[in-house]
Amino acid sequence: MKQVPVIILISFVLLALLTSCPAISKSQSPICAAEQSDTYLSLLIDKNVALMANHTSLIDSVHLLDFLVSKQVHVKKIFAIEHGFRGDAANGEEVNSSVDLQTGLPIVSLYGEKKKPSNYDLENIDIVVFDMQDVGCRFYTYISSMHLLMEACAANNIELLILDRPNPNGDYIAGPVLNPKLKSFVGMHTIPVVHGCTIGELALMINGESWLENEQQCMLTVIPVKNYTHSTTYIPPVKPSPNLPNYQSIRLYPSLCFFEATNVSIGRGTDFPFQVIGFPGFDEGDIRFTPETIPGVSVNPIYEGEQCDGIDLRNQNPAPVFTLKYFLQLHNQMGDTLFWKSKRWFEMLSGSETLYQQINDGWTEEQLIQSWQSDIEHFKSIRKKYLLYPEFE
Repeated sequence: MKQVPVIILISFVLLALLTSCPAISKSQSPICAAEQSDTYLSLLIDKNVALMANHTSLIDSVHLLDFLVSKQVHVKKIFAIEHGFRGDAANGEEVNSSVDLQTGLPIVSLYGEKKKPSNYDLENIDIVVFDMQDVGCRFYTYISSMHLLMEACAANNIELLILDRPNPNGDYIAGPVLNPKLKSFVGMHTIPVVHGCTIGELALMINGESWLENEQQCMLTVIPVKNYTHSTTYIPPVKPSPNLPNYQSIRLYPSLCFFEATNVSIGRGTDFPFQVIGFPGFDEGDIRFTPETIPGVSVNPIYEGEQCDGIDLRNQNPAPVFTLKYFLQLHNQMGDTLFWKSKRWFEMLSGSETLYQQINDGWTEEQLIQSWQSDIEHFKSIRKKYLLYPEFE
């Protein structure tokens, strides 16, 4: 099959879509790409389709898979990533290949030993559709799965169609930029912790900056969201993953995820994950909680069955943005020997080989922010080339 010139393909598709969008009114709500079936169904008719999607892939209350099947689209298989196709697997829990009970279609697991579709998985597939709700953080693994899918599609000369969704953390950029030496499944790109891109914009960046393996190019089409800007407050109608149950947790996630490498609980195993921080014996808190295993949400959380005291972050207003103030506060409270659980895991999450030592050396948040500012500015210059939506103010 002849290779389609990727940049030309992207440019023409996006130009047609974007110029057809009316001017955005502040009173209009974002319309996700999946809801704009008139823009993408014609790209799927008479093709064998694979779908990478999950529980967030909805058109109102109808799952995208069910919608496509109802329109006689030839969906042949489903690719399932972290948390599973129906979103009922806990963080880090291996997802098994199976069959979707509602449609009888095979589900191929890409969250276990295998994380990239094989050549066999893509046999007789003409196009893959990707649709799921991201939260705009480098270590949220949906974008890593998308990256590996792009590589597989590029290697097999298969089209990839991304149905874009708004980024609930898309109104700012913050945090250290990944050191390429620390590339992993929780950090595959030289981007900040909070990158300010929708998943469609990030896919264009991955392609355009030649970040795929062997600098391959993916035949990529992105259907944009209507009525969206990077200043839009977007509250996902469905929790993106089991431990991000609401908007507050999504906004706190970038700041609190670093605690996963420490002996501090961030509320896994409670009704308010990523909305509290604490540990047994913390003497400056305003909330008490006891983590427990919650099937499909949190398995064997830190301090399971132990009473923790902590800081309640559920009622922060306005919406939180990335900060290290809580991290530095509890580090100072607990001391080095009690605080750190895994230096390597912290380095992978932060994307920095120096931040661990800087924190131990007593750097302030202002000093830390300044230390990565030049990297942020460089990233912003790259990001600007791939924006599909008006920038945040």
